[in-house]
Amino acid sequence: MSSYDVIMIGSGPGGYVGAIRCAQLGLKTAIVEGRDTLGGTCLNIGCIPSKALLHATEMLHEAEHNFAAMGLKGKAPSVDWKQMLDYKDTVIGQNTGGVEFLMKKNKIDWLKGWATIPEAGKVKVGDEVHEAKHIVVATGSEPSSLPGIEVDEKTVVTSEGALKLGKIPKTMVVIGAGVIGLELGSVYARLGSEVTVIEYLDGITPGMDAEVSRTFQKLLTKQGLSFKLGAAVQGVEVKNNKAKVTFKMRKDDSEDTITADTVLVATGRKPYTTGLGLEELGVEMSERGQIKTDDHYKTNIDGIYAIGDAIDGPMLAHKAEDEGMAVAEGLAGQHPHVNYGVIPGVIYTHPEVANVGKTEEQLKDEGRAYKVGKFSFMGNGRAKANFAADGFVKIIADKETDRILGAHIIGPMAGDLIHEVCVAMEFGAAAEDLARTCHAHPTYSEAVREAALACGDGAIHM
Repeated sequence: MSSYDVIMIGSGPGGYVGAIRCAQLGLKTAIVEGRDTLGGTCLNIGCIPSKALLHATEMLHEAEHNFAAMGLKGKAPSVDWKQMLDYKDTVIGQNTGGVEFLMKKNKIDWLKGWATIPEAGKVKVGDEVHEAKHIVVATGSEPSSLPGIEVDEKTVVTSEGALKLGKIPKTMVVIGAGVIGLELGSVYARLGSEVTVIEYLDGITPGMDAEVSRTFQKLLTKQGLSFKLGAAVQGVEVKNNKAKVTFKMRKDDSEDTITADTVLVATGRKPYTTGLGLEELGVEMSERGQIKTDDHYKTNIDGIYAIGDAIDGPMLAHKAEDEGMAVAEGLAGQHPHVNYGVIPGVIYTHPEVANVGKTEEQLKDEGRAYKVGKFSFMGNGRAKANFAADGFVKIIADKETDRILGAHIIGPMAGDLIHEVCVAMEFGAAAEDLARTCHAHPTYSEAVREAALACGDGAIHM
C-alpha cells in the first residue's frame, strides 16, 4: 500500500496545479486520472481544443474579409476539415504532454485509473488501495442537458461531440446562449454553417453586463448567427440523421420547430462526482450536486477536501487553479486566500468579451453609487489599423472613492486586457491610478487607460 501526504483526484487545471503546488511545498503527492492523458476536460475536450478551432476559423475569417483590403491578393483558402481537426489534436497533445512532464519533474505519482474513496484516508484505484493524510476531490464537471433531449454525440452533441464532428454541418442549432454555445456557434458560422441559437432567457450571456450583452448580440448577428430568445426547448427528435427541435415562445406560448443537421446542447455543466463513493462516506452535498466545503475547502469529513467545478462558484479553469494553489498551501500550513471578487471571465469569440467584478445591474440592486468610464475601440489607432474597432472598454468605479468595482470589455484581445484591471482591483486601485499609468502607443491597452480617464475629467481620444 502506497502512502502519501496528498492524493489529488482529477488532473484538470485544479487538480494538476494543486498537485504541483503540494509537491513544491514538500508534500509527497499523487494524482489520480482515468483518462489516457492528463489535463482533464479543459485540455482534452474543452478550453484548449475549442481555442484551437476558434483561432483557425478566425484566421479563415481574416483571409476572407480583410486580406484583400490590406493588399494581400489571391484566392481565399479552402477548409480541409480533417486537417483542422488534426491541428486541434496536435495542440491537445502538446498541452497534455506538457502536464505529464510537469508531474514527472515534480516527482508526482500518476495513479492511472478511476478513483473511489472507500473511507477517509484511503483512495482505491483499480485493485490497489493507497493511503493519504489528505484527499482532494478535483473531478470537475460534465455537460448538463434538458429533459426530452437524448445526446448521441453524433447528431445531438455536447461540446465534446462538437469538437470532433465528422463533417461541417450545413445547419446547426445551438441550445443555450452562454459561453460554450456562442464560442462553438461562432466556429461553425465561420466555417459556413447556418447557426441558430435558441435561448430560454430574453438576452444572451446571462449575468453579463447588459450593455455588453446587447452589443455582443448585434456583432454576432452581423457575423451570421441568428437568435431565438425567450424560447423554451420542448424536445429534440432525430430521424434520418436530421434533428427537429421543438420550442415554445415564452411570451405567447406559441410553438415552433426548426430542423438542423446538428444540435449542440450548451445548457451548462454540472459537477462530476460519479463513482467516488461520497454519499456512502456521508459527504454533504448541495441540492445542485456540489460538494459542500468550508472556507478552507474542507468537507464535513476529516481529511477530505474539494475544489474547482465540484464545489460552489463559477465553473472556470482559472478559478479551479487558484483553489488548487490555495488548498495546497493550506495543507502545508500556510494561510492562503482566493479573492472571489476578482475572478475574470472571458468569451473567446471575435471580438472577445471579458469581465471582472460588478456589473451596473448588480450595483443598482445593491443601491451603491457608482460612475462609469467608457471608451470605444473606434478611438484606438491600433484597433482601427487591425480591422478590430468594434466594441468598447467600460470601467465602473465607486462614485465617492473612485475605487474600481468592475470592468467590462468587448473588443480585440479583451481576455488579455482585462488582467490589467484585475491587478488594479487586487491592490484596491482607483480609476485615477489606472488613468495616470503610462501605456505604450499604439496598443489596444490604451483603450483601458482612456476608459479610466473617462471616469474622471474625460478620455483624450473620444
